[in-house]
Amino acid sequence: MSDADRERIVAHLQSALGEGRLSVVEFQDRVDGVLRARTYDEVEPYLADLPAPPLPPAAQRDVIELRSSATSIKRKGRWSVPRRLQVRNTAGSVKLDFTEALIASPVVEIDLNVTAGSTTLVLPPGATVDADDVVLMAGGLHVRGFPSDPAAGSGPHFVVTGNQRAGGLTIRGQREFWGWRW
Repeated sequence: MSDADRERIVAHLQSALGEGRLSVVEFQDRVDGVLRARTYDEVEPYLADLPAPPLPPAAQRDVIELRSSATSIKRKGRWSVPRRLQVRNTAGSVKLDFTEALIASPVVEIDLNVTAGSTTLVLPPGATVDADDVVLMAGGLHVRGFPSDPAAGSGPHFVVTGNQRAGGLTIRGQREFWGWRW
């Protein structure tokens, strides 16, 4: 964890103080803990009950391509999700977990081109998804618990298109059992 990361987190705590989410004593205790922290895991307890900070406009990219061959593509935790995500993978699985991701756009487009591997999309609560335009060859589509109508949800709307060959596409929410999440 860099000094710049610590300064960014302290600025987020200052915003929470200004919004009335923290008392002055809580703010001071959290800042002390953040300044002593060496890793992101050590900082997490000081931010857990606060809403995620907004992304700075320059940090948000419009399109990102994830490309791989003969290996898996995985994203989880706090990662920046662009408006359009292009996924290109051959002979490997894809798992994109959006439950803690920083999603700035109300609509996220995901263009798949996956061959010989399964794809799993883990969506946040309140999300909606449209996967009607995915071309499936030798695999199935499983959408579990998410409506396709954007008006039915309170979160981002995901539009999934492209090709899924020789592997299934599963779209689901986060699973939890005895404190374990996957």
